[in-house]
Formats: sequence, C-alpha cells, structure tokens
Amino acid sequence: MADDYDPAENSRKSYDVAIDAMREMRQREQELLRHGECTTIGDAILYFGDAREIVPHLTIVQSVITDPPYGIDGGRGGDAKKNGKGSYNGDWADTEDYISGTVIEVVEMCLQKCNWAAITPGTRCLHLYPRPRDIGCFWTPASVTHGPWGFTNFQPILFYGNDFRAGRGILPTGRALTEAAEKNGHPCPKPIGAMRWLVEKTSRPDDIVLDPFMGSGTTGVACVNLGRKFIGIEWQREYFDIACKRIDDAYRQPRLFKDEPPKPKQEALL
Repeated sequence: MADDYDPAENSRKSYDVAIDAMREMRQREQELLRHGECTTIGDAILYFGDAREIVPHLTIVQSVITDPPYGIDGGRGGDAKKNGKGSYNGDWADTEDYISGTVIEVVEMCLQKCNWAAITPGTRCLHLYPRPRDIGCFWTPASVTHGPWGFTNFQPILFYGNDFRAGRGILPTGRALTEAAEKNGHPCPKPIGAMRWLVEKTSRPDDIVLDPFMGSGTTGVACVNLGRKFIGIEWQREYFDIACKRIDDAYRQPRLFKDEPPKPKQEALL
C-alpha cells in the first residue's frame, strides 16, 4: 500500500540491487580474463582464448555471425590444402570429429545466447549442425576450388531465428561473391563485402554481434563499418593479432553510417 512506502528503504534496496549487479558483472569479467586475453577497440571486445571456455560467461547477444572451420580432414582433397580451411595444428585438425565435437559445441552454446544467427559451415559437415530455420548461400560464379563432384560454387549459410526484416525490406537469402577477399595472412578469409551483407541482414544498428571463430576479424570489420558492437573470439595468436589490427584500422576509416553510437564501457558488453 502507498502508506507503507518508505523512500529510504526503497533507495537502500535499489542501491543493493545496483551493487549486486556491478559485483556480478565484475566477477564475470574476471572469469573471462582467466580464460584468455581481452582487448577492447572502440565498440569491439576481442578475446584471445578458447571459445568453449569464454562463450558460457558472455551475456546475451543479439546476433551470432561466424565462419567456422569447414571440416576438411586437415586440408586433404581438391584445392583445400592450398586455399581452404585446413588444419590449424595437430590437436585441432578440421576433421569431422573436430567439427561434430568442438565446433558444434560452441555453436550450440552461441545459439542459446542470441536472437538471430548466420553460420557459413561449408558443405562437407553441413549435416552435423543444428537444424536451421532457413538455408541461404554465397554463390561464386568463378569457382576457386573443386570438390568430389566438380568445381565448387556453393557456400551454404545457415540462418537461425526469424527474419526481423519481414515486411520491412526483406533481403535475399543469397549473394553472389564476385569480389576477392583481402590478402591478410589468413588462409581463407571471406570478402568484406560478403560479410557486410551478412551483418546487415542478420543484425540491427547498435546490436551486439558475436563471432566465436573470429579468424582475421572480417566479421568485426563489417560490424565497425555498419555500426554494430562486436565480440570476437580467436585462439590462434597470429590471427588474433591480425584481427586486432584490422579492426583498429577500420575504426580509423570513415564510417558507413551517419550517426555514430556512443562508445560504451567494456562492462556494458559482458
């Protein structure tokens, strides 16, 4: 009842709630840092570490957009050894066992934390992924590799969640890849134009986008270009350093959107 309202008691309770929230946030941050190095660049938070250990400690994100390893038996078959997503090292070879265990484990954790997701899994292990809401593709007219049945032109995109654009400018589920990817030291980067299209399709301005297999940071660069916040995870030092530099460089370039959102503190994204 109104007569029972005590302003001092209400203020104390509000203060206690705020303190508890800050304490929980700080504990989560410390837990994350125990599992890897953290670098903040603008609205991007980049973790150097194992996604299996980091993702469980992240809060809800709006979108997951990632290009995970393809599962090509450490680079055997076709041109994959030269150009594909081959083995990172002896312990993390991109075999079907690695995809069905490690990668799928991370993907399932990520899908529990987001509203929408777009994953580009390659074709060989497509059947191992959680059932998507829809399937799109990147179509490459001038194929750069070949598989068991000929030249490979189709790269599937698994979409999860409902299209928030429904009735408001729906974008197609596929896109032709005609531009070349930037040569940045990663064996298989996606073209920046392709990832900008995917980020625009599966996230809204100022959303938080998570990429648990960040690689050289192309998804992060696309997020910077389009005004999204970004959380990236990469466990290989070489690629993590490349991603940090590319995202830092992207923030130094003119932005593609008119109104830059304010830069939140790191805790706001955890």
